[in-house]
Amino acid sequence: MSLRTEHDSWDPRSDSAMNDPIAAYDAVRQRCPVAHSGYLHWSVFRHDDVLRVLGDHRTFSNAVSRYPSVPNGMDPPEHTRYRRVIDPYFSAQRMQDFAPACRDIAVAQLRTLSADEGGSEGVVEMTTFAQDFVLRIECAFLGWPADLHEPLRQWIRRNQQATLSREQAAMDAVALEFDGYIKALLMVRRDAGDAAPDDITTSLLRTKIAGKELSENDIVSILRNWTVGELGTMAASVAILAHYLAAQPALQQQLRTEPALLPAAIDEILRIHPPLFSNRRIATEPTQIGGQALMAGDRITLMWASANRDEAVFGDPDEFRLDRDPSQNLLYGAGIHVCPGAPLARLELCILMEELLRRTQCLEMVPEQAPQTAVYPASGFASLPLRIEWQADAY
Repeated sequence: MSLRTEHDSWDPRSDSAMNDPIAAYDAVRQRCPVAHSGYLHWSVFRHDDVLRVLGDHRTFSNAVSRYPSVPNGMDPPEHTRYRRVIDPYFSAQRMQDFAPACRDIAVAQLRTLSADEGGSEGVVEMTTFAQDFVLRIECAFLGWPADLHEPLRQWIRRNQQATLSREQAAMDAVALEFDGYIKALLMVRRDAGDAAPDDITTSLLRTKIAGKELSENDIVSILRNWTVGELGTMAASVAILAHYLAAQPALQQQLRTEPALLPAAIDEILRIHPPLFSNRRIATEPTQIGGQALMAGDRITLMWASANRDEAVFGDPDEFRLDRDPSQNLLYGAGIHVCPGAPLARLELCILMEELLRRTQCLEMVPEQAPQTAVYPASGFASLPLRIEWQADAY
């Protein structure tokens, strides 16, 4: 194995990387396709290398966590069996059926926002709005009660703090707390029997693999994966989109008049400013990636936020273009581990942006109140004040 020299090392927790991760990743990608750190192990920065890892699950395993993770932390054939029963929950028909409820939530949240401002114009905190919106969407999709909104919001904050601290005891405690919420929801449905609500959470209790019902641990893991990562990532996505459109008034107006462009525009904005920085793998055998020799057991971090800005694929990474090849965009991953919830994410973001643009005349930055970027490892914004001018007939 080649020596791990000064030239292939970097510090993801330096001030520059923590304050502006995207710029830091761009800089490392330019000089070193695979770099080592004690924090992220072997980080893979270039698009082609990331695609190679994604396409070779035998050499680069997803089984990286010391906790069961269904199906994210699995490889075939186990992964295949679970994806076969999970993917239908995000089918085109389910998305079509859920779309009216999603739109109702978006409209209700925007109506509340407008009313809070007096219905004409005012400054809003978009990060708070984003969290409220995604919490309601997730709970509605899974059939969870509204009284979970606030506990989950507080839990997200504790989870972010624990993740940032890297203290194992703190991370274990918040994980156990979240599992408790899910187990209580499952108990209610078991106790109700045939009278249990007809929702996805109940359906998971009745889902079978090879004739055997999913275990409680399987269901908890599935629901944890559908919510823990999604709540933070989706809230970041909403704020990133709102910020980008406020900073680009011409594009904002174009999408207001041509809403059919929104799906491609949303994916492109989130390519430029990713809501999720990275994902993990582990090498199962000696191999090479980006010219760097790896040994079996070496841990790997796939830098989505770098790969999706690789000049070799996208040219100027900050250039917004609607004619890009969508298959090159790694926003939701690629290969067998592509995000199963991508259809739901796209649905809720598109509906929200459509309703936001339809009901407003203008989104503007607030010069005297600068946005505050989120603290790594979160992406997006910790605070995003925007001035919104509503349509006279918004409601």
